[in-house]
Amino acid sequence: MNMKRRKFLVLGGLSGLVSGLFAGNFFDKNSKNSVVETAIAANSHPQDLLLRFVSVADTGTGAKGQYAVARAMNFYHQKNPYDLVILAGDNIYNNGEIEKIGVVFERPYQPLLKKGVKFYACLGNHDIRTDNGVEQVNYPGFNMQGRYYTFMRDNVQFFALDTNGNADWKNQLIWLEKELSLSKAAWKIVFGHHPIYASGVYGSNANFIKVFTPLFKKYGVQLYINGHEHHYERTRSINGTTYLICGAGAGNRSVGRSEWTEYSTSNLSFAAYDVYADRIEVSGIGTNNRVFDRGLIGVKGV
Repeated sequence: MNMKRRKFLVLGGLSGLVSGLFAGNFFDKNSKNSVVETAIAANSHPQDLLLRFVSVADTGTGAKGQYAVARAMNFYHQKNPYDLVILAGDNIYNNGEIEKIGVVFERPYQPLLKKGVKFYACLGNHDIRTDNGVEQVNYPGFNMQGRYYTFMRDNVQFFALDTNGNADWKNQLIWLEKELSLSKAAWKIVFGHHPIYASGVYGSNANFIKVFTPLFKKYGVQLYINGHEHHYERTRSINGTTYLICGAGAGNRSVGRSEWTEYSTSNLSFAAYDVYADRIEVSGIGTNNRVFDRGLIGVKGV
């Protein structure tokens, strides 16, 4: 057998392994390492990958929990390089004081920042306690283009929201619908601090469900990312949109399950996403560097 043929069979086998994960069980609960984790390590540079990014929220404590998650994010980067982090609010505890930025952002994420990884932030409820979050909006490391903004990566468009009670809701919602209607991106991902669907301390937000879910359905938003609840939770597709909470980025609280919950845990963690033309592969990753959840989002939201 010539080398080209052998190489083709090896690559085909890896592709088949990943496909098999989504056809059957994702996780071998009796083994030390998840099957998914092994597949990711073996296939860390797939040829058709459009974008890899991670998300984390409620990070800004400067305490050991944040540093543990940050180390896991850096370890994941070494195996699966990415250059984009969605930072979904409560970036600086307890009151959004920008003078703490070294302790709660620049130091814990220094290895990633040195490698050119960019963080895109939104404002959480703790962030607006000082000067309504203005200094965070202006901080270069958060790459915010305003209190709400949009940016593109490849064929993925991100929409950052200010979900706080004092947000400029009238103009923000007009802006969001306009931007969604104009978007030609295959993938539309919205992120904000507060949950829409959640099974934690705060639970689902009935007003947000009424406001956002019709817009998401109308314009084909496939994914909404948020924090505020200090746990990890991934929903099934709800009218074409998956809702993912990644708020256990420094501390954790208990979480239950709802009828629409695919996976939930209170463990310290972050989420990682591999974006392809036809799907997003979602991973929940803990501070032990293990993949504990694996999900799939189709380009049509199902």
